[in-house]
Amino acid sequence: MLWLYLLTRAGLWITVYCARWLFPSDQAAHTPQPLLAPFQQWDWTHFLNIARDGYFPGADGPWQKDWDNREAFFPGFPLLLRAVHVVVPHWTLAGVLISFLAGAVAVVALARIAESRLPGEGTGRRTVLLLLLSPCAIFLAAGYTEALFLALALPAWLAAQRGNWPLAAVLCALATSVRVSGLFLAAAIAVHFLTTPRRRGHWAALPWLALPALPAGLYSWYLQSRTGDWMAWTHAQERGWYRTFHTPWDAWANTWNGAFDHTFKTGYALMFQAELLAMVIGLCTAGLLVWRRRWPEAVYIGCGLWALGTSYWYMSIPRSMLLWWPLWIALSEASLRRPRLGIALLCVGTPLTTVFAVTFLTGRWAG
Repeated sequence: MLWLYLLTRAGLWITVYCARWLFPSDQAAHTPQPLLAPFQQWDWTHFLNIARDGYFPGADGPWQKDWDNREAFFPGFPLLLRAVHVVVPHWTLAGVLISFLAGAVAVVALARIAESRLPGEGTGRRTVLLLLLSPCAIFLAAGYTEALFLALALPAWLAAQRGNWPLAAVLCALATSVRVSGLFLAAAIAVHFLTTPRRRGHWAALPWLALPALPAGLYSWYLQSRTGDWMAWTHAQERGWYRTFHTPWDAWANTWNGAFDHTFKTGYALMFQAELLAMVIGLCTAGLLVWRRRWPEAVYIGCGLWALGTSYWYMSIPRSMLLWWPLWIALSEASLRRPRLGIALLCVGTPLTTVFAVTFLTGRWAG
């Protein structure tokens, strides 16, 4: 499995190298940007600022007009970034290294989950390949939270499948410190616990299921101590990314208008189109899981869709698809039954992956 991961990483770095030469930030440049420059943009700036300066450096905070709303990001990744920086002085390299190592852990865990769900030769490898060649796979390599979250969440799910509830809760708590999606995973593990055949001492593990809420609670307490606002994280999301609550149909309509009403530049319109497609895929996946009565996985994806589908408009749903491991297992299962489907997925997904990677690396996409 790791050889496949390394091959795709090599392909990604070839893309990074070419993008620096073909799409320089200055069209008149005769030399490319530094090798890691393509990874120094978008959300990376927030993670860097938190790791380097903290959430509220000096007297800065949300009471300022030009505040960057950095408290919208959970502290797990920045804390690890700061720790790795002690050994790796280059901040961007430290972030990329975290994602590289975390991604390796994630693909091994994903393969084991897939093989436990679909016994058979090549099942895990096929599932991993679909993930690594998915359109937004670039975020597994950048200094973002997706790879680290999966490196914690997937082993947590494996532990839950094996009935090791304390380990599942600890790993899920760590995942929650990285992304709020950890709470959705905690809900799924709780449903899994309740629907698992009872063993001796089963209910003794019940208190462990509350552990994943602790990081979110501690983070809210920290923000309240600095801002006086228990909901500071949510309010930062609202200020910076229009994540105010709207009904699902209003969110769909607003995203649809952004995609097709020609009110935004073409790049942003295409981004909204990708958000709509990702939402449809997510709903189909959740529906399939409900139909198959796989309630824990359905709860996990359903919670994510509710959170992402009730803001002013959709944002970052294609990125969130990376975290939907039941989707990649379902696609792997379908492609095993219909080999032509697997070929079609790779033929369609590979160019989309390249497009997403190039637009992200060149700073031409606000994903």
